[in-house]
Amino acid sequence: MNTILEGFRGFARYFGGVMGADAYAKYLEHHEASGHDAPMSEREFWRDHTDRQDSNPQGRCC
Repeated sequence: MNTILEGFRGFARYFGGVMGADAYAKYLEHHEASGHDAPMSEREFWRDHTDRQDSNPQGRCC
């Protein structure tokens, strides 16, 4: 049973990465490593992310 749960969690992490759900966490890691000032809030990050996608449309499903 534990193996099934671990497999599901691994798949969920993979799928979340493919869908971009971990983008804010990656942003925070990059922001901390590069030594910038205060990072954007998660809400500000996603607003900026969608605004960039809208102004620069590229191949995406939706």
